[in-house]
Amino acid sequence: MQKQETQKQEKIVSMFDDIAPTYDTANRVMSMGVDKSWRRKACDLAYKFYAKDSVDKIVDVACGTGDMMDFWRSRSVSSGVAVGEIVGVDPSVGMVKVARKKYPKFNYHISKATEIPLEAGSADFLSITYGIRNVVEREKALVEFNRVLKKDGLVIILEFMKNENPSLLGQIRDFYMNKILPKVGGFISKNLEAYEYLPNSIEDFSTVENMQKELEAAGFEMLYTKSFSMDISTLLIARKK
Repeated sequence: MQKQETQKQEKIVSMFDDIAPTYDTANRVMSMGVDKSWRRKACDLAYKFYAKDSVDKIVDVACGTGDMMDFWRSRSVSSGVAVGEIVGVDPSVGMVKVARKKYPKFNYHISKATEIPLEAGSADFLSITYGIRNVVEREKALVEFNRVLKKDGLVIILEFMKNENPSLLGQIRDFYMNKILPKVGGFISKNLEAYEYLPNSIEDFSTVENMQKELEAAGFEMLYTKSFSMDISTLLIARKK
């Protein structure tokens, strides 16, 4: 079982290495920029819940090409919060290469979500944006997130969650995700398989309720859960007990 999980994780990482050069372009076209409002909301709420004037360290796991890290930076200014260090963690060398070029002032580690090379209790926030469903050993990763965070530190998750009983709008979302998005992403990236993986990964992923239970089992207390834009994206914020 461990070997199968390792091979599956390695295949996912390899896929992201392949699409890294066109990833930002594909995302902008497919999301039409609406993901920016979700990211702003996540950052603003986190700063509000934490209610401190300064934050020592923010860790963005599965940081990809670095955009969420820049949202943490820009929204800290808007929220009047001083941030010491922003760290990106991702197992994809290709993605981090793009991130380093875009945002050279941030710090980066090539690493799995289950093996974050940071000291225990060192981070105030840990975010993972549209990446938790790509972590094969998810429950192990959530425990690792808890280890890295300070007491009362926050984990912030934005994700495409599985919806077992979709509304009419949800069915429209599913049609877009299953039929339209893979063709657009595949055309831009020249890698249809990678963008066919997206709807499949959502279908195989957790529901919101199960995700909340997994967070609580890993030592977190839920603070906030909300789905946006026809339930396309869900934000979960939890505090380390």
